[in-house]
Amino acid sequence: MRRRRERQQQILDLIRSGEENVEVLAERLDVSLSTIRRDLHRLSETGAVTRTYGGAILSRPAVEDALASREHINLQAKQAIGRAAAAMVDDGDRVLLDVGSTVEALGLRLKSRRLTVVTNNLALVPVFAHSETIELTLLGGTLRSISMGTFGPLAELMMRRITVDKLFLGADGVVAGRGLCEATQEQIALKDWMVQQAAHVFLLVDASKLGSAHQPAWLPLGRPWTLVTDAEATPEQLRPFRALPEVTVVVAEAGADRPPADADGQDAHAPQDPRAPHDARAPHDAHAPQGAHAPQGAPDRTEAQNH
Repeated sequence: MRRRRERQQQILDLIRSGEENVEVLAERLDVSLSTIRRDLHRLSETGAVTRTYGGAILSRPAVEDALASREHINLQAKQAIGRAAAAMVDDGDRVLLDVGSTVEALGLRLKSRRLTVVTNNLALVPVFAHSETIELTLLGGTLRSISMGTFGPLAELMMRRITVDKLFLGADGVVAGRGLCEATQEQIALKDWMVQQAAHVFLLVDASKLGSAHQPAWLPLGRPWTLVTDAEATPEQLRPFRALPEVTVVVAEAGADRPPADADGQDAHAPQDPRAPHDARAPHDAHAPQGAHAPQGAPDRTEAQNH
């Protein structure tokens, strides 16, 4: 009985990470197809999954927590990620900050820097409002109070008319080769424009979100980008991201301010520029974001609008 419960939890975890096919589930768990089908039948009876042709999906998305409650979850990891991301920002940069508690941890470390900041993150307004060195631009739109961010057509319209050097995204989950997920399509629509209008893209997520597919709205990241996560990430979690040529992986260490290291303990920054992120497995990888600290300019606006 205990073994069956453990296996069913593993099935839910695999489905959450995007593995929804019966044959793949059987192979991953090293059991027979009939065993998987019985487990899926029991899980569907409890309402945990909905059967599909050849597999199953989660019956409902996870309940999204309010920002105030998320700020205290995995706090040390978020602070470490914020430190690592702040080291990737140069004075004079135009940076775009997404909503979310991990991006907020980055924002707290930028308030004394000389930057142009564009954001839809209302939680960061008090942080930057009285800074003499920050030029702050707010994206208008409809307030989504659960995340304290603005979204909708007005925010998207503003975003189409702005370009930035570096974008720092948050997400409810990210799956290698599939993209990032959120609770609503309006969140994804704005993030899509953010990605198009940025020269360099950084995704800030703690280890608990790696491989997580528990929300229904998805944004594929079809361009080079950098994953910044924390030291709780396991080699198994990081392996599928490192296998993608367009992804650079940076793992931030907890503790005092210092350059982040990757999961193998190697310095994740290039020797000639201690703040330029790259994956330690390929220090001069051609797909790593080149010149992230000497921006070459954001994508052509007209081209992005014709997307």
